[in-house]
Amino acid sequence: MSRRSIISIALTVLLSAGLAVQAQAQDKFIILQSTTSTENSGLFDHILPAFQDKTGIQVRVVAVGTGQAINNAANGDGDVLFVHAKSAEEKFVAEGHGVQRFDVMYNDFVIIGPENDPAGIRGSTDAVEALTRIAKTEAPFASRGDDSGTHKVEMALWSATGVDATAASGKWYRETGSGMGATLNTGIAMGAYVLTDRATWINFGNKGNHVIAVEGDARMFNQYGITLVNPAKHPHVKADLGQQFVDWVISAEGQATIADYKINGQQLFYPNANASN
Repeated sequence: MSRRSIISIALTVLLSAGLAVQAQAQDKFIILQSTTSTENSGLFDHILPAFQDKTGIQVRVVAVGTGQAINNAANGDGDVLFVHAKSAEEKFVAEGHGVQRFDVMYNDFVIIGPENDPAGIRGSTDAVEALTRIAKTEAPFASRGDDSGTHKVEMALWSATGVDATAASGKWYRETGSGMGATLNTGIAMGAYVLTDRATWINFGNKGNHVIAVEGDARMFNQYGITLVNPAKHPHVKADLGQQFVDWVISAEGQATIADYKINGQQLFYPNANASN
């Protein structure tokens, strides 16, 4: 065999090996079905680079309402679920769609509204009383109306008021069918009250003349959880890579990375995996 042939073969082997490594690297990713609040708050921009640097695993986020994220994961369109509707997440696991759910972190919901406060609720710590006043005064209220975790909390609060807000849909009560950021934009443009998670509000740029009107109600507690999609039901799920992400998120390192995410000195999420798992 000539020297030229040997060199050619060697180059071919090296090229093939390089392509194989490149293909393997490109395949080292997971699909994360999550909620818009984790995306809109900027949390993923903070924590995902740290995870990828440590493991080489890329996390591709699909940010939709929690209800849609759960449906997507139940259909096998993702490897990990990271949302904030605990009872719905537990049902997801009970029905065999997920392996095990873990608490990850929490913050809270707030009701924001215009500074002129047409419903007279600013400073209240009672969300149910505040919503009752909004309905009584027919002050504008913008709802996500999308079966998200935020929307589920809002509906529970309306139920506690005894008011059927949806009966006023298209009047003082407006359903956007959109994510948190889009709903805030709509609500601010129309001078409406909006229920939002605090983290998205802190990170939101277009606050207009809106401020936090209601906060501190225990009924507005906001718990997030993470679940590996069940590979027994969906064999294509990247169980090993997905489990590495779950394990990292609830580990001391992952929890510290979440706690470190702050905007203007304000901590947006409070890790609590170790408190319950």
